[in-house]
This record gives sequence, structure tokens and C-alpha cells, in this order.
Amino acid sequence: MLFLISAAIVALAQAFVSITYRKYLKIDSKRRITGAEVARKILKKAGLNEVYVVETEGFLTDHYDPTRKVVRLSKNNYEGTSISSIAVSAHECGHAMQDKDNYVFMRIRHILVPITNFASKIGYVVLLIGFIAGMFDLIWIGIGLELVVLLFQIVTLPVEINASKRALQKIKEDHYLDESEYSQGRNVLIAAALTYVASVASNILEILRLVLIAQNRD
Repeated sequence: MLFLISAAIVALAQAFVSITYRKYLKIDSKRRITGAEVARKILKKAGLNEVYVVETEGFLTDHYDPTRKVVRLSKNNYEGTSISSIAVSAHECGHAMQDKDNYVFMRIRHILVPITNFASKIGYVVLLIGFIAGMFDLIWIGIGLELVVLLFQIVTLPVEINASKRALQKIKEDHYLDESEYSQGRNVLIAAALTYVASVASNILEILRLVLIAQNRD
């Protein structure tokens, strides 16, 4: 039951963000400015002239690369003039501004990345071996590794929320969207943030499920 609830939470959140994004992707902003142009203007005004804006492949693959100082935007958002394009592009610039300001949660998240990558790769392998071999110490180690992933997801929440807050502030200050469009752009970013909330909730339930299984095996 916990597994089904966990999977349903993630699936519903992903469906919601996809539906919301696609809805406003069909609505052009009145200024008809592309996501790439918005990103470059925001970065320039923030004094981030060393940060480049480039196009990347895929659907909703937009992200900020703090190592290479690059804002990568998917084709729809790079070339698009829609409300979704502007909202998402501004959000990624929010991460660049966090990087410049040494935003504490972003720094913590950066430190956790290699640890989380390691934990996520071997966590379930350790759990599987532990359950098959009946090695309960190994099972608890696997659960501990999953807790590392949960910690990363929890730290990611304020990073994403703050980036959206910065994005909406810039959108409003420089009128990239007018008043009627602003609430629609906010809806896009709220939907995106909910996916991170859903991931945290889902992982908590999954860890609880694993703990219950481990206790029953004991």
C-alpha cells in the first residue's frame, strides 16, 4: 500500500507539472520575448555576464550548471515566447543568482551531490543483497543510504522555492509578463515546485516501507 501511494504521489505531481507547463506553453506572452532573451537580460542586470545561456536537447531538461556557469534551456523555452518559456527561463536564472550570492542551501546541495549519487546508485543494491541473504545489518545500511537521498531532496526544496521567488521578482520588476500573465507564470513555477514536494513525500513513504519490512524480517 505504501509503495502504491508513493508511486501515485510522484506520478500525479509529474502529470500536473506537465499539464500546467503544456497549457501555458501554448499561450504567447504579450511582449513576444523569447526565454533565451529573458534569461540574458536577467543575467546581465544581475551582473552575471560570465554566465552563458545555451540550448539543450530534451523536454523540460532546463537547468543551471554551477560548474560551467551555464544556463541550459530546452528548445521550447530557449526559442519560445510563451508564458511557460519565460517562467522556466527566469527560474533557471534564479539558480545562477543563488550561486553568485553563495546561497547556503545551494552550497549544501552542491556538497551533497557526489554523496547522493553514490548513495542512490548502490542503496537499493545493498538492500536487495541484504534481503536475499538475510543480512539485516546490510539492510539497515541500505536504508541509511536512502536517508542520504532524502536529505538531498529536503535541501533541494528551499533551493527550488527560492529560485522561483527570485524569478517572479525579476519578471514583475522588468515586466516580462504583464499583470494578467504574471499569475499564470507563477502557476507554472508552483506546479514545478510541487514535484519536489512530491519526491520528498514519496521517499519518506518508501523509507517507512523499508523500515517496516526490515522490522518484520527481524
